[in-house]
Amino acid sequence: GVHGANSPFAPLQPRADVVPWTVLTDVKTKTDKNKVVPVFALGQMALNQKTQRIQGFMMPLEPGEKQKHFLLTSVPLTCGFCVAGGPESMVEVKTKTPIRYTMEPVTVEGRFLVLLDDPYGLYYRVTDAVAVQ
Repeated sequence: GVHGANSPFAPLQPRADVVPWTVLTDVKTKTDKNKVVPVFALGQMALNQKTQRIQGFMMPLEPGEKQKHFLLTSVPLTCGFCVAGGPESMVEVKTKTPIRYTMEPVTVEGRFLVLLDDPYGLYYRVTDAVAVQ
């Protein structure tokens, strides 16, 4: 996703303690048996199965004030019918305990997974996540 100049939300501030979105979004794809699949670089694969921190904007998957399962996106959602970008611009997050929904950026830490063939077409997931400052 690309942060629009007219967005009412400020873009993410760079942080040295989180995986940069530029690393996650630099994914190539190929067609395999009539299906588009990701081709991850060594830098992305090096993150796999390790504890990582990701910063982004919450995109709830269910209604509620607190969320245990949501997408974290590289840019804020400014339209209820729009998505933040392709699968390279989102990380599925499953938390240990619910996190209060906010329109402000959040940072989570958990076990980072690079998804080679996810049935939903996702490229990344963080499990056992906790909110960090």
